[in-house]
Formats: sequence, structure tokens, C-alpha cells
Amino acid sequence: MCGIAGWWSPSGLRSDSQHVARDMGAAIAHRGPDAEGVWLDKDAGLALSHRRLSIIDLSPLGGQPMHSPSGRFVIVYNGEVFNHAQLRRELALGAGGGPRLRGHSDTEVILAAIEAWGLGAAVRRFVGMFAFALWDRRERTLHLVRDRLGIKPLYYGWTGNTLIFGSELKALARHPEFHGDIDRDAVALLLRYQCIPAPYCIYRGIRKLLPGTILTLTTADAKNATAVTYWSAREVAEQSVANPFVGTDDEAADTLDALLRDSVGLRMLADVPIGAFLSGGLDSSVVVSVMQALSDRRVKTFSIGSSDAEFNESHHALAVARHLGTDHTEFIVTPEDARGVIPRLPALYDEPFADSSQLPTFLVSALARQYVTVALSGDGGDELFAGYNRHVWVSRLWN
Repeated sequence: MCGIAGWWSPSGLRSDSQHVARDMGAAIAHRGPDAEGVWLDKDAGLALSHRRLSIIDLSPLGGQPMHSPSGRFVIVYNGEVFNHAQLRRELALGAGGGPRLRGHSDTEVILAAIEAWGLGAAVRRFVGMFAFALWDRRERTLHLVRDRLGIKPLYYGWTGNTLIFGSELKALARHPEFHGDIDRDAVALLLRYQCIPAPYCIYRGIRKLLPGTILTLTTADAKNATAVTYWSAREVAEQSVANPFVGTDDEAADTLDALLRDSVGLRMLADVPIGAFLSGGLDSSVVVSVMQALSDRRVKTFSIGSSDAEFNESHHALAVARHLGTDHTEFIVTPEDARGVIPRLPALYDEPFADSSQLPTFLVSALARQYVTVALSGDGGDELFAGYNRHVWVSRLWN
């Protein structure tokens, strides 16, 4: 992952804006330890900051903030557009052979696609996870964009007449005009849902950009912000109900297999070592099995177990790893290990988050980072493949 931050002030930039932008980026340096970059548009009052984790095109040509081929657009971007190679080929079919790109990063492709097809049409072609801020130098317009499912975070809000934004709240907190007043309504949501759902935020006046949304600002004034939803999970579900799959069971299995291979295969494209989290459950086991089928070497897998036998499920992951022949590493967590993470949680999470999975997730991530830069996981798979049995409770809860 990478990290982005910035602000837009119609009254102009501060004399210390270069320092402030770097400081906002430094607050999220853990997201991007490989490089940093800052770009200022003093006339417009705009500052952009980026922290880079190099995954595709490890050279300086992939650095950000990045300008589009014509120089009209400037972007800071977090995430990965997995179908960037296909989009690059489509762009090459354009007039004059398409834009001349210097490197092979997906960031370059994003900018070229926006110039060729327009922001809305380009985003609808992107397959991936992303959050970015795009500055249109010609129109003096700022666009904040988040991926379809909201995998990548993006916070924004106004402090006075200044719009501030970033991948994490700790970046916004480094801006001198940030106040950090607690939103009591958000606290009520936390107590109800065990998290603070989008678009709400623990701080008053700050919001999470909704998934599948483009927020466009022609000034740094909230009254002039327009949000467009370019993708809706509800609409996709309704279309599926209206047009159900009509093939046989075998055809359904073949179609699912092809979709899984395409999806997992795209996410294995990287210029750095990759691996996977493996719990032994249905979701992560499916992902790892497809990874191993597509790979010519043993996939590196990682799992967390418990020193308490009553709660230890690591044997399931080990059984799957042995069956698939992965290069497996497991870490057996003691109560002391778990307690040791707790003091770090306020720094890891910018707002209260009550899911106990945050402890093992951090530990398995720390384990994997010793060996790989990118790790695939089964998040979302339980919902798709009925890995949980909570659906059987619905009628009782409803009653």
C-alpha cells in the first residue's frame, strides 16, 4: 500500500507548506517506506504529498506525485489497478499509437486513461483497489476517488475554508488547522456497530469517502462539492437477481473456476515477492489453491495459531499447506504476544475499532512482511462462499 495526503486552501498556501506537506506524509510513512514526494500549486493553494511502497515499476519513474503525459493532471494514488497492462494495450490503439509512457507503472496508465477517456469512463474500466486525489490544472478542479468496495481508505473534511484529505486520520492531524473534536454521533455508531461506518468519522467535520464514489470540487468549499456514484453493490445485486445464471451445475463450476483464476491471477502481478495469509478456512484456502495452481514455484503462506489448544486452528492451515505444497510459515501466539500489541492499537487504528481480529491480523501481517511485500487474503470470501453459519440465525434475530 501507499499513502496520500494533502490540502486545498483558496486563500493560498502557507509559507511553511513544503514542511507541512512532508510532515503529513511522514505521519503515514509506514504505508510507503520506499519513497516520498511533495508537489505544490502555489497559485491554486493546493498541496499534495505521497509515500510510496514500490510494487510495480520499482524505478523512480513510478514515483509520485505524478503528472499526466500532457501535464494537465497531477495525481497522488494509493492502491493497484490490476488490469493496467490490458489498459496500456488499449491506449496504444488510440490516435498516433497512444500516449508515450516512460515507465511501466499502473500510475502512468491511470493518468493516460483519464486523459484519453475522461475520469468517469476511465474509473469504470479500472479493476482494482485504489484511492486517489486528482488535480486538474486546467480546470482548477480536485477529484477524490475511491474504489468500488472501499478497500483503500480516504478521509476528507473542512477546517475553516481549507479542505484536508489523506489515507489516514493521523496525516490530517498533522495539518496546523486540524482541530480533532470528537463527533458524539460517531461514538453512538461505534457502540451500535462495533465500528464507525462510512461516511462517518470519529472527528467532527471529517468524513470517509463512500466506496464507488467520485467527489469533485471546483473550489475548496463544501457547498461546491458534488459526489457521483460510479458503481453500486446494490445495483449489481439487483441485476443478478433480474438476470440469474441459467447454466448447469458443471457450467457454473467452470465459470466460477475461470473467474477465480482471472481474479487471483491479476492480483499476483507484482515486481516484488508475494505470498498469502492462510487460515485453513474455505476463503483463504480457495485463494491459495488458485495461487499455487497458477504459480511455477511454491507459494509462501503464513498463518497464526494460538498457544491455547481450545482456540488453536493452525492445524487446519497446516493441512491445507501440506496438501497444496506451499512454503508455509506459522507463528503460535501467546497471551503475552497479544497483550503486547494492545498498546500499539491507537497508533495502528486512527479511530475506535472493536473487532478482536485486529490483533491476529497485525501479527500475521508482521510475520509475512519478513518474507514478502504483498500478501493476498481471503477477506470477503466467507460472505461469498457461506463460510460462516450466521445466516441460520437471521430468522431468530428478526423475530
